[in-house]
Amino acid sequence: MSKAPSTNATRLLRQAGIPFVERLYRYEEHGGTKVCARELAVDEHAVIKTLVMEDEGASPLIILMHGDREVSTKELARQIGARSVQPCRPEVANRHSGYLVGGTSPLGTRKALPVHAEATIFDLPRIYLNGGSRGFLVELDPKDLDQVLTVHRVSVAIP
Repeated sequence: MSKAPSTNATRLLRQAGIPFVERLYRYEEHGGTKVCARELAVDEHAVIKTLVMEDEGASPLIILMHGDREVSTKELARQIGARSVQPCRPEVANRHSGYLVGGTSPLGTRKALPVHAEATIFDLPRIYLNGGSRGFLVELDPKDLDQVLTVHRVSVAIP
């Protein structure tokens, strides 16, 4: 496998002194967290997807969710005080985050976006989060996210 890329996400982690492990895998278009988990031989529940969404006023936000769960957009809207929330179109998500969909990290985004995370993510000993490039995750302690992001914990998972 090739060398891990240097991304805004990894530069931010290094600058903050947060320990992480670079995890490369063979990216498959539309493979999602199932492919990541299979390729890295880890539990899909610990692979955290970064989803760029927007509220009714088209204000963007990020939601972090377990790979084996879906987001209740209705419940997310209720918990953040919005009327509605829906996923951004890929080109809009790319513009907001500065990353390509499939390689979106909540770390080092182009614009500072509000970050919401399923609260149970922080119960895990280690998570696998996109490192800012397709086929590249960073393994870290989820509690370290609080050092580099303002994370709003929510309970919006659908099994």
